[in-house]
Amino acid sequence: MKIVVDELSGQEIIEFLEEHVEEMRSVSPPESTHALDLEGLRRPEVTFWSVMDGVAIAGCGALKELAPDRGEIKSMRTAAAYKGRGVASMVMRNILSEARGRGYRRLSLETGSCAFFAPARNFYLKHGFSYCKPFSGYRDDPNSVFMEKVL
Repeated sequence: MKIVVDELSGQEIIEFLEEHVEEMRSVSPPESTHALDLEGLRRPEVTFWSVMDGVAIAGCGALKELAPDRGEIKSMRTAAAYKGRGVASMVMRNILSEARGRGYRRLSLETGSCAFFAPARNFYLKHGFSYCKPFSGYRDDPNSVFMEKVL
């Protein structure tokens, strides 16, 4: 498997991300769904990576610059067939390396608070994130939790 910067132009990644947004909308109310759509992921302040296993998409993740010293993780997703195979950790290592290389001092994220998101919250805790208050325009929301890691 390899991780590559993705320009988000291939039909496979577009469908993969559409499934991601649909899934997020199915488990969170609209006002609490913060997954970026294609237009949001194509913005210049966002770098998007796909994990490729040959031609198959194994997973993805993105890093959004919030400030010169702070970034936000967006769109972490692992394809069902690749869960438990280290794809998310591969993406996380890549994002952490890129964030440090950019000189970020803090990396933040928003994820859901319901049981569906428990594996994600545990994954982030395992990678050194801790719970924090809302950041960068987010508001307190019973359907969201906010996490950060000091780099």
